[in-house]
Amino acid sequence: MTKVAFIGAGSVEFTRNVVADLCGFAELHGRFELALHDIDADRLGYAEALVRRVNEQTGAGARVSASIDRLAALEGADYVINEIQVGGYRATRADFDIPARYGVRQTISDTIGIGGIFRGLRTIPVLIQIGEDLAKVAPDAYLLNYSNPMAMLPWAVYAGSPFQRVVGMCHSVRDTHRLLAELVGVPLAEIDFRTAGFNHQAFVLRFEHEGRDLYPALRAAIDADPQLQRRVRVEIFRRFGYFPTESSEHSAEYVPWFMHHDEEIERFRVPVGEYLRRSERNIDEYESTRRELAAEEPLALEATSELASEFIHAHQTGREREIYLNVRNNGLITNLPDECCVEVPALVDATGAHPQPIGALPAQLAALNRTFLNVVELTVRAVLDGDRRHVYQAALLDPNAGSVLTTRQAEALCDELLDAHRDLIPEALRR
Repeated sequence: MTKVAFIGAGSVEFTRNVVADLCGFAELHGRFELALHDIDADRLGYAEALVRRVNEQTGAGARVSASIDRLAALEGADYVINEIQVGGYRATRADFDIPARYGVRQTISDTIGIGGIFRGLRTIPVLIQIGEDLAKVAPDAYLLNYSNPMAMLPWAVYAGSPFQRVVGMCHSVRDTHRLLAELVGVPLAEIDFRTAGFNHQAFVLRFEHEGRDLYPALRAAIDADPQLQRRVRVEIFRRFGYFPTESSEHSAEYVPWFMHHDEEIERFRVPVGEYLRRSERNIDEYESTRRELAAEEPLALEATSELASEFIHAHQTGREREIYLNVRNNGLITNLPDECCVEVPALVDATGAHPQPIGALPAQLAALNRTFLNVVELTVRAVLDGDRRHVYQAALLDPNAGSVLTTRQAEALCDELLDAHRDLIPEALRR
C-alpha cells in the first residue's frame, strides 16, 4: 500500500483539497495509506476526522492514521507533503508588527523581506530535521514541500541534510498561465508556455498560440484597461518585458520602488498588511470546517487539481504530466548558481520528476533574480553556518527593507525579531 504522509496536517483546508483530489482518482482506490501528523493535537484530531469523512464519502478505501509522533508518520512513506507554518499566527504577527515600528511596510512577506527572512530562520531547521528523518526511515520518498519561503527550504534540505528527493510546489505559475489566457482570450490548453526563475519571482519566457507570440495581444489588453495598468506585476512587465508569475502584492516587496512611497501604494493599490488579513480568514475557515464536521452532513468536495495529488497520480500511474517544480538548479538555468533552488517545468511519470533545462534567462530577469537570491542565500547560510551576521546582511540587502532602514536600524530590527522568535530559531542565532 502506498503511504502518503501529511506534515502539518492541521492546515485542514489544504489537507482537505489534496485528500479529496487523491480520493477522486478511481484507479487509486484501495491503494493508499494517509498518515497525518501535526504538533497541535486539537487540529490533528479535526484533520483526522475530516480525512476519514472524505475517504468514506468517496469510497476511496484508504487506510487513515494520525500521530503526534512525526517519525511514526514518516516511517516507510512514499510521499511526504509538508505544509507547516512554524510559529503560526503569533509569529507572523511579530514579523509584521515589529518591522512596522521601524517604518517597514509589508504585504505578504513570506518569501523574502524581513518577514521572509525570519520565517526562513524558523522553518529551515525543521525542514532539515525532516530531511534527516527521511534519510533514515523513508529514503526513497518524495518530499513535496508547500511551505514558504519556497526558494529557501528545498535549498536548505539539499545543502543541510543527506536527503535529496525534495521538490517544492506552488500555485503561482499555473494561476498566472490561467490569468494570461483569460486576458488574451485564448483557451489555456492551446497556449504554449515556458516559464522559469525563482518561486514567486519567475517569468513567462514563452507565450505563444500556434507559433504566434501572444505578448503583443497582452500589451493591447493592458493598454485598453486603465485598472489593469494599476497593478505592480503589470508595471514590472512593462519595464522588464516579461510577465512575472507572482501576484502584485508579493511582487511589490521584491523591489525597492513601491512600498516606501505613499503615491505608489495608492497608484498600484498595494494592500499593506494583506497576509495578516489572510491569516485571520484562515482561522475563520478552520472554525467553519469544525462546524461543518460537527454537523455530520456530507462534506462539499470539489476537484482542485492540487499539484501534490497530480504529482502522485502521475508517478503512480505513469500518466505523464508537466508540473512546475522548485528544484536544485544544477545548470537548468545557466546564468543562476547551480546550488540555488529554481522554479522550472518538470515532466513527472512513473520514473520520477524530470526538470526541463531552460538555458540562460534574459539578462534583466537574471539581474532581478540575483537581487532576490542575495536574501535567500544569506538566510539559508545563516542557519547552515550558525552565523548571526548573515541575518543582518540579508536584511541590509533586502530590496524593501534596504530602501527604508539605515544599517543601525536594520540591526536593531533584526535583534528585536531574534528575541521575539528566540524559542523558534537555532541556538547559534540567538542573542
